[in-house]
Amino acid sequence: MNLEREVDTFLRHVRIERGLSDNTLAAYRRDLARYREWLVANGFDDVETVASPHVSAFARSLAESVERPLSPTSIARVLSSVRGFHRFLLEEGRVDVDVAKEVVPPKQPSRLPKAITISQVETLLQTAAGDDPRAIRDRALLELLYATGARVSEACALNVDDVIDTDIVRLTGKGNKQRIVPLGSYARAALDEYLVRVRPALSARGTSTPALFLGIRGRRLSRQNVWLIIRAAAEKANLSEHVSPHTLRHSFATHLLQGGADVRVVQELLGHSSVATTQIYTLVTADTLRDMYSQAHPRARADQ
Repeated sequence: MNLEREVDTFLRHVRIERGLSDNTLAAYRRDLARYREWLVANGFDDVETVASPHVSAFARSLAESVERPLSPTSIARVLSSVRGFHRFLLEEGRVDVDVAKEVVPPKQPSRLPKAITISQVETLLQTAAGDDPRAIRDRALLELLYATGARVSEACALNVDDVIDTDIVRLTGKGNKQRIVPLGSYARAALDEYLVRVRPALSARGTSTPALFLGIRGRRLSRQNVWLIIRAAAEKANLSEHVSPHTLRHSFATHLLQGGADVRVVQELLGHSSVATTQIYTLVTADTLRDMYSQAHPRARADQ
């Protein structure tokens, strides 16, 4: 049973049956290419000859590689792809045993999402103020990211028709799941200015495209373009923290919860399939409350 052919069959399956995004499918392809390379290098070219100890040995090799050892988070992602592949082989009757079922990913470090303060967000947004086309576009993009908590891939995928009645935006998330998110007044005003004053001229420079955010040549902005726009704004705002597109998403969720929003509402706005994923942001707000209490209450610390 040819290993390469089975991997290709699995990738076709997840693309068609599960409707995964291009980014997720690319990650599956990279992970399984790495797995296949390791198997071939160790004398396996047939999935029927692979056993549980071999999958465990592959998992160890990911952390012990001299050239490019992976972090626990990356290892967990690769093993998730490998487990999905072997589960598919069993379900399709290609093998009799799921040899990856008992392989346990490394324990993940507890990492809270990093958000910046409201005043820092305001400073970041103010750096994009300006009257030239690039500044107007960048301001609209940054305002939308913070107003909606959109993932960078979701913002890049937006089309003009996804802005509904000027105050609601339709985002397409993981698994092509769509959700409706309101736009605040600042984001709405910035987006209106961009659509009226800038986008028509940018669109005329390229081929006809429904994309909402366009580059200088009239093409849809890429994820890398957005990352560079945010990094430039962060440097201009003198923000020492590492600011990325995801920082604005984290800040969106954190500030909503700090303002009293229900965690399930935030879950819906973020497009999380499980509320458990959203609840990590409650830990961030709890830490903030603890720090404020420690600083302000007269009997919070013995040294006061």
